[in-house]
Amino acid sequence: MTQSSKKENGGILKRIFSDLTLRRGVASILIFLTLWEIGFRFHEWFGVMVPFVGKIDAPTLVVARWREVVLQPGYWESWYLSFGRVFFGFLVAQVIGIPFGLAMAVNKNFRGLFFPPFEILRPIPPLAWVPASIIFWPTTELSIMFVTFLGAFYTVVINVLGGARSIDIQYLRAAQSMGATRWDLFRKIILPGTMPSIFIGAAVGMGITWEVVLAAEMISGGGQQSGGGLGFFIWSSYMGGVMDQVIVGMISIGLAGYISSSLIRYLGHISMPWRRMF
Repeated sequence: MTQSSKKENGGILKRIFSDLTLRRGVASILIFLTLWEIGFRFHEWFGVMVPFVGKIDAPTLVVARWREVVLQPGYWESWYLSFGRVFFGFLVAQVIGIPFGLAMAVNKNFRGLFFPPFEILRPIPPLAWVPASIIFWPTTELSIMFVTFLGAFYTVVINVLGGARSIDIQYLRAAQSMGATRWDLFRKIILPGTMPSIFIGAAVGMGITWEVVLAAEMISGGGQQSGGGLGFFIWSSYMGGVMDQVIVGMISIGLAGYISSSLIRYLGHISMPWRRMF
């Protein structure tokens, strides 16, 4: 490594660790882990059981278990399967939900026809569809993906509809007064004005999608006898009484959700350059 590259890398690390937000985030995680460890060890040290925390395996035990689990192919297969189900369901929800929400926003006849049944179905929890989806779809894999799709679909549509309807009507009237067509209004005002809501709905929908797919994997058994996803990984660990492995699965879910949401935020950042000014 050359001297210039060393200086560049050192400068990057210096900028990263000089970020106040990053330092606060790291400090909060360290404090949380320390309190967790103390809460678990409190009974061992002082003979007093701390409620809730005292019954959860300490971070040191979880890390030790994690070192064993990461060497098992089934753990990474669970990551792969859950990510695949989330990605498929989430992608289909975007492809269908964004045009559907925009159509309801710009066409009152379309909205009047489809919004009432949409509002009737929206309060039904996605997990309530699990028994029906197992009957409707020929494979358990497709039923899990369908439930995952529902987890993101309603959130995406509501955010797109709300974002498009919140655009100031004065912008549309000003564009029309200058001869803009309906396509120009949609392409240059409605769609750019709705994009922040689209990415907010996508980020929220991604979180719901992870919640739904994991619960669906627990209920349906993951669709396979082994490596049935992170949800099935947690359930099988619980049934086997391996509680530290349950926590490994829970933290894995958190990391998977964080990675997914960060990717959406990054895509939103590069797709809306005008928002970098604020």
